[in-house]
Amino acid sequence: MSQNHTPDNGTRITRREAMRRGLCGAAGLMLAERLGSHALAAAEPAKAPAKTKAKSVIQIFLWGGMSHNDTWDPKPDSGRDYMGEFMQVIPTNVPGIQLGALFPELAKQADKYSLIRSMTHRNNGHETAAYLMQTGHAPGERLAYPSIGAVFALFKSPGYKGMIPPYVVLTRAQGRFSEEGFLGPKFKPFATGSDPNAPRFEVEGVIARSISDDRQKARRELLGKMNTMGNEMEANPQVAAAENAKKQAYELILGAGRDIFDLSKEKPELRDRYGRHTFGQDCLAARRMVETGVPYVVINYPGGWDTHSNHFTTMRRQCPQLDQGLAMLLQDLQDHRLLESTLVWCCGEFGRGPKVDYQPPWNGGRNHYGNVFSVLVAGGGFKGGHVVGSSDAKAEEVKERPVYPVDLLGSIYQLAGIDSSARLPHPMGFEAHVLPAASEGAKSAGILTEIM
Repeated sequence: MSQNHTPDNGTRITRREAMRRGLCGAAGLMLAERLGSHALAAAEPAKAPAKTKAKSVIQIFLWGGMSHNDTWDPKPDSGRDYMGEFMQVIPTNVPGIQLGALFPELAKQADKYSLIRSMTHRNNGHETAAYLMQTGHAPGERLAYPSIGAVFALFKSPGYKGMIPPYVVLTRAQGRFSEEGFLGPKFKPFATGSDPNAPRFEVEGVIARSISDDRQKARRELLGKMNTMGNEMEANPQVAAAENAKKQAYELILGAGRDIFDLSKEKPELRDRYGRHTFGQDCLAARRMVETGVPYVVINYPGGWDTHSNHFTTMRRQCPQLDQGLAMLLQDLQDHRLLESTLVWCCGEFGRGPKVDYQPPWNGGRNHYGNVFSVLVAGGGFKGGHVVGSSDAKAEEVKERPVYPVDLLGSIYQLAGIDSSARLPHPMGFEAHVLPAASEGAKSAGILTEIM
């Protein structure tokens, strides 16, 4: 029986080498693959303007779609059929801007963010609307385009030297669509898993459950002793690249890299201010990541906002957590002098129906609504204390200044120094660009220059 395995590229790797690699363990292999892919990403061409305001982005994705007129676009004169149980509104620290009463902490921070109250795409499907909001491309085209996070990973990797992969999701990818699109698996987000509010934030692939650091170090030492081929194998460029990725993986598992995920290093008082719930600690973890230069972090809101039924009960539970965590994130970023260089945007794939559905089986729920909804943007070159556009008296349609997905994403790309007309590397060589042009039928009313 042959003692050799020959990969597709013709490079011969012995069983000893295959076993040596395998002894990294599942976590190490996963991270080595991610880090190796990060190295490959650095070879991709990138075109960026000379001046970049947003060095990192934190996207808070309210998957399922959060009601806009219960939250950031209240219409107190529209009556119970539209406002339901949330008739009260509160002023903010910016004259003329009001929020729903469940957001007292964000009301104190309105000078730090702007609200888009005229976001629209008229798509009411979860998967298709999520794809549209995060790629800017119409669903159903022949190409599956990458999400904005994957695009950031592509263009930012050449200058990024951090230990953490450039595109991170807290804590689970939603799977509404393939975030990496045609860019392939190396641009798939690194999902942390676990719960940052748990006593130990067991990041998948970084902190191995039930395996101590001493045991992990012993494994590494054993692995080193078993490498009898030494420099002979490492002279091979592919093996050398794999070895480098493995070293980075171990540094992330056992070295300084893992400290980024260790929230116990923060003062308990600060953690309390974020909120001792999953979302609040997600926000704190995101701040720690952008502090080390991670280009793109997504917080997928735990539990979601798909409130067809039990709407008002869910909102009473989740809105205070969103309010606390997001408000503290903005304040903490400013305290760390990171708000100017960190762009934060928060929204779902659409809003919820402005008219409450009191009929069975919904009994006071709100349904999908893409005609008009709200987005919060802050930092990274966005001005605070402004409102862009408006909805009509019942929050049913755009009244002034529509904002389409390409307008929002194009603004984010511009602030981050990414050319939204740049060509993307399609594996089959097809013509594909970061965002679609008007000639391709993309609806646009222009980027958000009024708050940039």
